[in-house]
Amino acid sequence: MLFKKLLLLFFFSILLSCSHKKEQELTTRENELLKREQQFADKEAEYQKLLDMRDSLNDLKTVEDSVPKIKNWPKNIAMSWNSKIVCRESNCSNYVIGDQRNEVWQFVSDSTGNYTNVINNNKLIRVYSGLYDAEKITLDFTEDNTAKNKLKINIVLDDVKESVIKGTQTIIGQDNCTAKFSVELTPSSKK
Repeated sequence: MLFKKLLLLFFFSILLSCSHKKEQELTTRENELLKREQQFADKEAEYQKLLDMRDSLNDLKTVEDSVPKIKNWPKNIAMSWNSKIVCRESNCSNYVIGDQRNEVWQFVSDSTGNYTNVINNNKLIRVYSGLYDAEKITLDFTEDNTAKNKLKINIVLDDVKESVIKGTQTIIGQDNCTAKFSVELTPSSKK
């Protein structure tokens, strides 16, 4: 009988050890599965970040596409021009009808935009910011707030031909006086 008890005890111990071994295998498999799930979750999060980045880049491209690109001066304009400016109307004390000025205008472009440099007696006297479309050229100049005599100049050159450019210059001076000038540009011999 002792033998039977020992035999029974032996079988129970084998059964217990087998079930304990299976339990360990199940725990190991479960841990490996959790580890794989975490790796998958990490990859999914990384993929979502990449999708978000792609979407933000697409949004940025949409914004860039909606911002008008700087259109440089065409070659037939991007050069030096002799100007003849004649006062046609004025209620300003420092501009008289019939006053005439002759200057050299240089149409230049860089990465920040289009500009027109106005040169008189080999000195740069003014820089206009410019816009160009197929129909006209618009130039603007505003003195900064620290200037003693505030001046705002707007030029619309709406008659653009290869050999002559014509338009109107409007100057708003101190106390909101206004002077209007006719502008005629002809190509300078110094291109």
